[in-house]
Amino acid sequence: MLKKMTRRKRVMQKKAACYYHGSSMELTELRPGSTVTPDPNLARVFSHKPAVVTMSEDGRLEHTGTLPGYLYRIAEAIGANDVMPHPQARLLPGKEFLTNRELRLELVRATSVYTEERLAPVEALRLLRDQKVGA
Repeated sequence: MLKKMTRRKRVMQKKAACYYHGSSMELTELRPGSTVTPDPNLARVFSHKPAVVTMSEDGRLEHTGTLPGYLYRIAEAIGANDVMPHPQARLLPGKEFLTNRELRLELVRATSVYTEERLAPVEALRLLRDQKVGA
């Protein structure tokens, strides 16, 4: 039984082993309370510092970010107590988490904004207005 539990724990750690963070700044580690995601494309979008991000059910992203940035991967093992679901997540479940401790980062690549992901200004204003009404 002990071997099965140990194996199960390893499998669970493998599933959650890859988390990403996007930032407009050069970093070497994350502070507790930082946002991470298992989705590298979403982290890339976050690196552009958008005020609004939308994600369709098929994973298509649109946003208002304009800054170039950096995509990072967490460079150490992540345990069950190291991250928690973001309490104010606005995207699909399982996409946004907060860190509970400092975590080392590894640079994946520099990022730039993709024109086809830019959210139309009128739509961005409508979404911001709807968020304030729902808050």
